[in-house]
Amino acid sequence: MTKKIFILNGPNLNLLGKRQPEIYGHDTLDDVAANCAALGADLGLEIELKQSNFEGGIVEMIHDAREQAAGIIINPGAYTHTSVAILDALNTFEGPVFEVHISNVHKRESFRHHSYVSLRADGVMAGFGVQGYELALRRMAVVLN
Repeated sequence: MTKKIFILNGPNLNLLGKRQPEIYGHDTLDDVAANCAALGADLGLEIELKQSNFEGGIVEMIHDAREQAAGIIINPGAYTHTSVAILDALNTFEGPVFEVHISNVHKRESFRHHSYVSLRADGVMAGFGVQGYELALRRMAVVLN
């Protein structure tokens, strides 16, 4: 039986590839989705990639994951540093959670050094570019088997 993984993305990640490519690179979120779907198939995982610019939308995606997904990979964008609501939602999810950041947030502005999501995450990938999603998927496959 294939296990479904939700890959959740927060605000402005719909602009990936267009917004600050010197920080986030030139790959788009569609590229991430295609790469993760291909890798997921190789790993025996079904991938569902979602994105919202709204905090409540991300919370609802996490609620949906409780019934539909074995694991969550989340790049909460700027909500990483501000959202107790996303943390609270993640705390209701019983499967593994991996946090992904395209840039190395620890080399950036000091406000980016704190993550509410990390309080729940089972692992964090930061600074690996969009390949961080694939690293998280590989780890997810190991944890779920």
